Amino acid sequence: MSENNPTCKDVMTHICDNLGEELNSSRCISIKAHLEECDNCKHYFNSVETTIDFYKKYNVTISDEAHKRLMDCLGLAE
Repeated sequence: MSENNPTCKDVMTHICDNLGEELNSSRCISIKAHLEECDNCKHYFNSVETTIDFYKKYNVTISDEAHKRLMDCLGLAE
């Protein structure tokens, strides 16, 4: 991922992979700047954040197959 000009896919992948990264890292700073400018990524981020909060609050588990389908749907399958 380019730290100065991340793409939407870069932002989405990074958010999913590294939610615990230092908030003042150069990567997080560039992602924050991207999120301020990109409505698609803002909506995606809010959706991911809401989903994570839901799973934490209700201690939800999903099958490996459901996880795979979710990653496919989000375009994040490896």
